[in-house]
Amino acid sequence: MRSLRSKHRVAVGAIIALTVALALASCNRKTIYTHYHHTPIEGWEANDTLLFAVGPVADGAAYSETIGLRTCSRYPFKELTLVVDQLIMPSGTLLSDTLRCRLTDEEGTPLSRGFNFYESAFPLRNIVLSAGDSVTLRIHHYMKREILPGIADIGVTVRRE
Repeated sequence: MRSLRSKHRVAVGAIIALTVALALASCNRKTIYTHYHHTPIEGWEANDTLLFAVGPVADGAAYSETIGLRTCSRYPFKELTLVVDQLIMPSGTLLSDTLRCRLTDEEGTPLSRGFNFYESAFPLRNIVLSAGDSVTLRIHHYMKREILPGIADIGVTVRRE
């Protein structure tokens, strides 16, 4: 009876060790920041600027940035143009990009995955940051229509390369 308990403890210990090892291996340590802001589905106003604050990075390295969008069928256009301004501190470097996001093909079929809501990701740029640098991103749309319906969320992901 005693050896059966010992074998059981060894088996449980092995399972726990395997679970911990798998959990550590599956962690995505390259992603340092992911955050989405909700926008009113009835309409995102052009002057409604979204702010994303990426805290100080631990390591100096190259980082890739991606803008994520969640839209629904109420969005009336094939593309969305975004203006993305970034302030890198403490250097005070200001970067500005205009990002054209193609959301549908010529027939209006969504180019992204989803059923009621469609999720898309668009690469922004690669930046080199020094240890301790932080980045603030400001995003607003640059479309002729002042209020855009059908945009649910805008997000930013920063990954170490």
